[in-house]
Amino acid sequence: MELKIRKLVNFEEEIRIEGERVADPVLRVFGVAAVVRNPWAGRGYVEDLKPEIRAFAPVLGKLLTERILALAGGGDKIEAYGKAAMAGLDCEQEHASALIHTLHYGNFFRQAVDAKSYLGFTNTRGPANTQINIPLMDKHDTGRRSHYLTVQFSIYDAPADDELVVAFGGATGGRPHHRIGDRYQDLAEIGADVNNPARL
Repeated sequence: MELKIRKLVNFEEEIRIEGERVADPVLRVFGVAAVVRNPWAGRGYVEDLKPEIRAFAPVLGKLLTERILALAGGGDKIEAYGKAAMAGLDCEQEHASALIHTLHYGNFFRQAVDAKSYLGFTNTRGPANTQINIPLMDKHDTGRRSHYLTVQFSIYDAPADDELVVAFGGATGGRPHHRIGDRYQDLAEIGADVNNPARL
């Protein structure tokens, strides 16, 4: 088996003004993506996806983690993180999901930023230039709403019909001037329990 990476993409933005106020500190947001040929393409329905998951997910996880850490200047600079996958039009959604919904992929990033929370995610399908959305959350606390961010970018020529895009996203902080509180404040106000927030 061979992993065919057609291209790698880096995305970066700096938020300097938000709500007509200067962002202090500046918020830096990153995305890194790999465009790969779907290893299951042309094989019909494949029951066992594990051989390719074990072979390719660690390669992609390590590679993309190294790239996003280089953009950020180190794992300690990243406070919020997430992941995403997109399937080309001739690919199963399961194929895109297979490469990112495994600890063989995500644990490289999680360990590099010393995170405690799980990686938020999207898995979608689309033609080339479809927007990739990577939801972010605080790497230690999933209830910290200040760090609910979304990395958004597209790749003009990917995914092709037989390709998958896998990605990581990160940010150096929360939204500038965040002021909507967190889940714990809501839970206290409505008298709900953190382990069962829907029950009053």
